[in-house]
Amino acid sequence: MENLLRDGDYVPNGFGGFTRLYGTQEVLARALFRLTCRRGSFPFLPELGSRLQELGREKPSAREAAAKIFCASALRDMELEVDDVRLTQLPDGHARMEVWLTVQDEKQALEVRI
Repeated sequence: MENLLRDGDYVPNGFGGFTRLYGTQEVLARALFRLTCRRGSFPFLPELGSRLQELGREKPSAREAAAKIFCASALRDMELEVDDVRLTQLPDGHARMEVWLTVQDEKQALEVRI
């Protein structure tokens, strides 16, 4: 059981508690957390997180392949599989990444802003 996070804050449920996630939604929330936090940012969990912030160092033609490798590395301890990654460059210099996953035999998608 996981609490829903939105913009770094827990989402209230209207009854004095927080919105809970279960099943596939819980797994996706954990995956999104691992993809958005930088690897090495937690001193006692140095392997937690991803290296997606390093994509800017890659040649533009190699970024999608590198993103897929970085995602698979960040999510390797979870019970899911990274099927595909699509990057879209945004006008503000950031990128939007769609990650297609197989979670409990279901195809799911996550969107991450880099």
